[in-house]
Amino acid sequence: MRLLGVGMCAAALAVGLLAAPAYAEDVHDAQGYDVQGYDVQGYDVHGYDVHGYDVHGLRGVGWALKETGKDSRFRGLAAVSRSTAWVAGSKGTVLRTADGGRSWRDVSPPGAVAEGLELRDIEAFDARRAVALSIGEGEASRVLRTEDGGATWTETFRNPDPRAFYDCLTFFDSRHGLAMSDPVDGRFRILSTDDGGRNWSVLPSTGMPDALPGEAGFAASGQCLVSAGSRDVWLATGGGAAARILHSADRGRTWRVAESGIPAGDPAKGVFALAFRDRTRGLAVGGDYRTGEASPQAAAVSADAGRTWRPAHTPPPAYRSGAAWLPHLRDAALAVGPTGTDVTTDGGGSWRSLTPGSFDTVDCAGDGGCWAAGEKGRVGRLEPQERS
Repeated sequence: MRLLGVGMCAAALAVGLLAAPAYAEDVHDAQGYDVQGYDVQGYDVHGYDVHGYDVHGLRGVGWALKETGKDSRFRGLAAVSRSTAWVAGSKGTVLRTADGGRSWRDVSPPGAVAEGLELRDIEAFDARRAVALSIGEGEASRVLRTEDGGATWTETFRNPDPRAFYDCLTFFDSRHGLAMSDPVDGRFRILSTDDGGRNWSVLPSTGMPDALPGEAGFAASGQCLVSAGSRDVWLATGGGAAARILHSADRGRTWRVAESGIPAGDPAKGVFALAFRDRTRGLAVGGDYRTGEASPQAAAVSADAGRTWRPAHTPPPAYRSGAAWLPHLRDAALAVGPTGTDVTTDGGGSWRSLTPGSFDTVDCAGDGGCWAAGEKGRVGRLEPQERS
């Protein structure tokens, strides 16, 4: 979306503006291993882990900041494991850690740095393979791919249509993926790959519902397009008269649309992020990204693959741009935004504040490693906090 700085995809740039499946290659113990005291398999039936904090409320955990040495705004994030994560952001910057954030390797694509591209989404399959999306009108929207941990990058798509503005991408598996653009000729445009992002083609628009006037996606966290399983994908919108969520069960060829209930009607309002636990249970978060503006009803939940949505009865207190389910905890999820992080432990019905501090996006890996990223090079990993 022309968000945050350049119109409404100017809105994508003005917000400062579940990643696809990540395949951890460095999981040491399939039963869950302990990193700095966080053992995801250590929960007992009463809801306390072996270290004594309450996992049902996630009390005793918070973001441990990991120094990146950069001042870029990271809106793209891919959590591969507790040890390995990728972040992508402004100034064409891509970083990768393989040691839990103790050190970061700058693996930025040289061309992206030279042109100052806005990298708003990154999807990683492991510590070596990743696909990144830059946003913007026309040729500013590009897809870049690496197979060697970012040592080299190949540009695999450059948008030739000045009317298109790509916001987000997602992968169903290591081969099949989609990217979405704001409406062209009145409909959202879907780009598809079946070879891991090496080649891309625009899907026919015949199965896509008409967009509302002013409707677009928000390139705020890489989560306006998300997938679950082998064929299901959801697309989040804002800017129009209603904030809508579109669902496809056939990898983007046909779509069904539903209203989220999250307030819209303004270029700065709508659904900014989606997260699906599986192909039926989903979360939506958003609001009004403008500083100081109220964001009531900033979250919604679905239990039927996005056919219907109901508002959270206790939503986050402010605009939220990113969301992720926590592995191993069936009903727990996180939502992040400029004013803090919230947690739900009842599947999205009610949210409470977990910690202050600004983040734009959040992602959790299958081994329990949760990461968040945002402005001024800020990256954190969810860890137990010192207790007094």
